[in-house]
Amino acid sequence: MNIDLIVFLTLLVAGYLVGSFIERRHYQSIQKREHELIHQATVPSEVIPTGQYETLGLAIGTVVISVDYFKRFLAGLRNLFGGRVGAYETLIDRARREAVLRMKESYPQADMFLHVRVETSAVGSQHLARRGVACLEVCAYGTAVRKK
Repeated sequence: MNIDLIVFLTLLVAGYLVGSFIERRHYQSIQKREHELIHQATVPSEVIPTGQYETLGLAIGTVVISVDYFKRFLAGLRNLFGGRVGAYETLIDRARREAVLRMKESYPQADMFLHVRVETSAVGSQHLARRGVACLEVCAYGTAVRKK
């Protein structure tokens, strides 16, 4: 058997195992922090809450997450055959949730975040972008307020 193929398959399996472990650990961290910050509401619409509120400032949370080699490999196969790219869906979900958590953590004294928006963009060189997403940047921002 070709040694290059063995090395490739070994690295592919190692990438899958390590990537899955890191992703699971990140999801656990996200769930724990979301539970701790559940009292802070996020309001995406233009609704202004009733009552006396004090504006604390613009809250911003950003994150850049890279896709692991195994997911990039799977996405490349999916590009050949078409269809949903589930490998990137978890990446986007983790990045979005992490950005919102970082936004909330920037103003721990806030009761609510108004007009919350979440923006995404692909980050990386043009060479990497042609082969798929290199990194994903997500920015969540909104106005932090608290009751007077």
